[in-house]
Amino acid sequence: MLESEKSDLPGDSQLTEDWDHDPENPRNYSLQRRICTTIAVTLLAFVTTFAASIYSPAIDAVGAEFDLSEEVSILPLSLYNLGLAAGPLVGSPMSETLGRKPVILITSPIFALFILGAGFSQNLTLLCTCRFFAGVFAAPAVSNASATITDFTSGAYRGISMSFYYSVPTFGAALGPLVGGFVVQSKGWRWTQWTTIFFIVAFYLPVLATRETYKKKILQRRAKRMGVEGSLKTERSIFQAVGYFATTLLLRPVHMLLTEPIVSLVCLYNGFMFGLMYTYVVASAWIYQHYYGFSSTAQTLSFLGLVTGTLLAPCVLIPLDHFLYQPRLKAFRANNPANEPFPPEHRLYPAMIASFLLPASLFAFAWTTRPTIHWICPLIFQSLTMLFNLMIYAPANLFMMDAYGPLYGASAAGAAMLSRYALSCAFPLFSLTMYKALGVGWATSVLGFATLLMAPIPWVFWCKGEALRKRTRYETSF
Repeated sequence: MLESEKSDLPGDSQLTEDWDHDPENPRNYSLQRRICTTIAVTLLAFVTTFAASIYSPAIDAVGAEFDLSEEVSILPLSLYNLGLAAGPLVGSPMSETLGRKPVILITSPIFALFILGAGFSQNLTLLCTCRFFAGVFAAPAVSNASATITDFTSGAYRGISMSFYYSVPTFGAALGPLVGGFVVQSKGWRWTQWTTIFFIVAFYLPVLATRETYKKKILQRRAKRMGVEGSLKTERSIFQAVGYFATTLLLRPVHMLLTEPIVSLVCLYNGFMFGLMYTYVVASAWIYQHYYGFSSTAQTLSFLGLVTGTLLAPCVLIPLDHFLYQPRLKAFRANNPANEPFPPEHRLYPAMIASFLLPASLFAFAWTTRPTIHWICPLIFQSLTMLFNLMIYAPANLFMMDAYGPLYGASAAGAAMLSRYALSCAFPLFSLTMYKALGVGWATSVLGFATLLMAPIPWVFWCKGEALRKRTRYETSF
């Protein structure tokens, strides 16, 4: 989504006069409204990842009911994430024509209907189809949540809001197997889908009380109220919007992914972070059952390590933003022109701190997971892995968005979304097989070596980021 666009409405000067102080400008909302809106849209985004991972404990039950292999039974989880990758191609054109809020109000009930259908599915084909389209219609809740938060949060304080935003959906992915495990034991696998509907309804209702935050849509409504001639002609048709977003969210992101070193490296790194999270979602229960003989209930409780790590992330990211990023921003603003952009490399402090701690925590988890070492040790290292994962994931995304500004940052975000959901689709398909074949030590070490190879990326950006930005083929805008 674009952070801001110049209005193409007739009578633009009349409609946007003194926009910075306009009460309808989302950035002039009261602090209470901004906080409530952030919570509302973030919790709905939480449901999208929760819906993906709550299926994980149902894999064996689905395989038993439909007489499927374990590898095939994982498909509904992977296809849901594939749907999340395709979803912006539906939600973004709608957002361009209808605004942020209407898209969420329209797509979320459709998301719930496909989840309902998944629960009633009588064969694998129908289950996979429903889960895929559930992902497609769940995706706008994710993309519109980040766009909405960007609409009313200035760049200076975006790190705080986005730390919360990035952590909560990740928390959803960690919480899903914990809830799903108990649901499968007590009600059966179908209730993992129906339980998701309760969460959708509970977190859909608060969104009804939010306001539209998309500047262009706000101005279009104002034009209608003021009777500005020609204002009704300014809205793009859905076909124009589809063409526009095919460029913004498909063609341009792929081009940037292949030609822009910043986009390529951030998408590789963050896509792997997302895949790593889903590796734990799929393999964690097996690990604790195989090495520690955990019962079904204990296997479910083992996900508390992942949950704890994601909950700790904002507690680390927000203080780092306050004590490292904000003082440097303040000093920069005091000594530079107001329109001079603050170097986005300063977003990378948490990622630089965590870049080598992440592989260390993976290696520690790999070689402390054995019957002779108490299970609390790998659980702690698993929790730290999730913490360091988010300490890399959130700042790297913010760095990329700041590097390209609101215009091409939208396409960079599209590349990131495609890469992370494509990898989160692929990782579950081989993760459990890899762990069973190699054992937890070497399987996790493979992941550790991969993150170790990528660990220098934030440091390269810190040292060479300005040079890379100067060589970009895309004009940066702020």
